[in-house]
Amino acid sequence: MPIIQLENVRKSYHLGKTLVPAIKGVSFSIDEGDFVSIIGPSGSGKSTILNMIGCIDVPTQGKVIINGQETSGLSDREITNLRHDVIGFIFQSFNLLPVLNVYENIEFPFLIGKNKFTAQEKQEHKEYIDSLIEAVGLARWKTHKPAELSGGQRQRVAIARALATKPKVVLADEPTANLDSKTGEDIIALMKKINKELKTTFIFSTHDHNIFSIADHVIRLKDGLVAEDFRQHANQ
Repeated sequence: MPIIQLENVRKSYHLGKTLVPAIKGVSFSIDEGDFVSIIGPSGSGKSTILNMIGCIDVPTQGKVIINGQETSGLSDREITNLRHDVIGFIFQSFNLLPVLNVYENIEFPFLIGKNKFTAQEKQEHKEYIDSLIEAVGLARWKTHKPAELSGGQRQRVAIARALATKPKVVLADEPTANLDSKTGEDIIALMKKINKELKTTFIFSTHDHNIFSIADHVIRLKDGLVAEDFRQHANQ
């Protein structure tokens, strides 16, 4: 069963008195454990699609189904819970809180999801966060704040934070755009490793050929429509 389904999704925006169609009837499905690259030129609708999958935006028409739930029928609270429990986000600008250190930034999704935890839950969270910090290679920087980290290190924190609630799906909007090529390659390799080991579904909106080249599933958009939808690396 697909973890993400879009059925004839359309999205239009008002520009003054003009209604501008950004997405013009898009349908596709994504399986659990996929490593997906959504590609296309600027203005093709990549970020709009990602925002609708992430429940940040809603379609004008059509259905977005996430983990078996059609999002249009959910209340604001249910949408918040769905985002918290199923979806993790990695932003190209990192979106780390400057007053928090590495550990605290990764812990933050737990704090906004629930106010009270048992002592056992707190200990389990601590052990898991420590394991994430180790996995992204930042054990030595655990108590450092974002201003003390390089761009690549900040992106590693953002990846660990996205994985903190053990989401089934991680959405990444141009995650390597602000990184040099070597750091970008390292970050992509790390996300692919997590994808293979944890079976986490990764969905990228990207211009990065390195992400496209190792994606299992490629969706190419053009003028708000799906121009191509194919799988590659079937032997992986």
